[in-house]
Amino acid sequence: MNDVIIKAENLSKVYKIYERNLDRLKDAFHIFNKSYGKDFYALRDVSFEIRRGENLGLVGKNGAGKSTLLKIITGVLTPTSGTLQVNGKIASLLELGAGFNPEMSGVENIYMNGLLMGYSREQMDNKIDDIISFADIGDFIQQPVKAYSSGMFARLAFAVNAFVEPDILIVDEALSVGDAFFQSKCMDKMKSMIDGGVTIIFVSHDMFAVKNLCHRAFWIESGKIIMDADAGEVIEAYRKSILNMRHELTGGENSELDEIAKELRLVSKKSSDGKINLPVTAENLKLNQEIFEKNAAYNRFQSGRANFENVQLLNLDGEIISDVMYGQEVILRMVIKLNDDIKALLMGYHIRNLNGVDLVYNDSRFSDVKAILDAKSGEIYVVDWKFKIEMRQELYNFACVISIPVEETFEKPDACDFVPCALQFRVVSPNKYLNLAGGYVHWHNDMEITKFKKNSKE
Repeated sequence: MNDVIIKAENLSKVYKIYERNLDRLKDAFHIFNKSYGKDFYALRDVSFEIRRGENLGLVGKNGAGKSTLLKIITGVLTPTSGTLQVNGKIASLLELGAGFNPEMSGVENIYMNGLLMGYSREQMDNKIDDIISFADIGDFIQQPVKAYSSGMFARLAFAVNAFVEPDILIVDEALSVGDAFFQSKCMDKMKSMIDGGVTIIFVSHDMFAVKNLCHRAFWIESGKIIMDADAGEVIEAYRKSILNMRHELTGGENSELDEIAKELRLVSKKSSDGKINLPVTAENLKLNQEIFEKNAAYNRFQSGRANFENVQLLNLDGEIISDVMYGQEVILRMVIKLNDDIKALLMGYHIRNLNGVDLVYNDSRFSDVKAILDAKSGEIYVVDWKFKIEMRQELYNFACVISIPVEETFEKPDACDFVPCALQFRVVSPNKYLNLAGGYVHWHNDMEITKFKKNSKE
């Protein structure tokens, strides 16, 4: 069986560029077919093969030819020359709202897109609940899509295309308009589709997202594939090129990051007496609880014996925050309710990037207070973790877990409640070097330099 699902040979797409509108008119009517325009190659002699189940990332500057290539693959554009063979059903997110009738409701557009993909209404009846649940746009699903925000478009479009079981899924920056939790959901869904054998072509300016999702990548420049290799190798080469170009253009300055830090004007805060002031009241523990419960519903696992009532991120004055300055001390507060008598209960958290990669992990086994002991049903506990955030400027998620150790050594815990997306926060750093350096997590170092002098007798 041939496992090549997409094969391109010498693909080119040429557009005529005119300096004046009059030249376009002359070009159309000149009796000797004289050309008054210049040829612009959006793609030039591109050849490649993509095998079934491969996950491919496309990187390159705006205007490099990435979207043109994807539109040719999906049949939106016809190549000027060359051949393309596609052996499978394609679902694509190229432009928000593309394929949606603005006068029809979200539900009606779901059925219409399903019919266009070759599914009967009865088959779509079996899929629609999953699509609506994943899109999670509430009552707007019954409203005309012309009333949707760009984020709602992205949610509905991704949900429809992910659940119609395509052979090939193409995503071109469409997820960038969604919120952080929805992006995480989409990444998880695409990973499960990859595990199921779906071929994914992913375009994003987020190099970490491409590296995390894709094993292979194309670097496209001026309509040509200038590098086709392992995604990590391609991204590293492309990143170095971008950093060198940025340094040449700005002299090493990064005014955009300066403006973000200046706008937020965040500082690591402490109470006037120098002590942490975190009042524990019933009212404070319920702040942002509805938001937590909505975010936590995605892929949550619960055994029922204990559960998170709320998770909050606080500064040292006890105020809920979502923006953190690099180096700021924060409190991760967990509100835990017992639904059963439990001899020992462990707590832990992960800090993940938007692609679901665990960057930081900690749990109570590593602390002085290793567990909640001899807890009774109905009791509520507040667990505060204090730490300093020293991470690159980015959006992150907290995943939180509580579990029961099944051994006295605490080595094999049994999860009671696992929340993959408890809350989201953004790190802001005014330090240009930290934002451009590699890696997500930084930590403090005590450093000494000693000049070694050889013994003169040696």
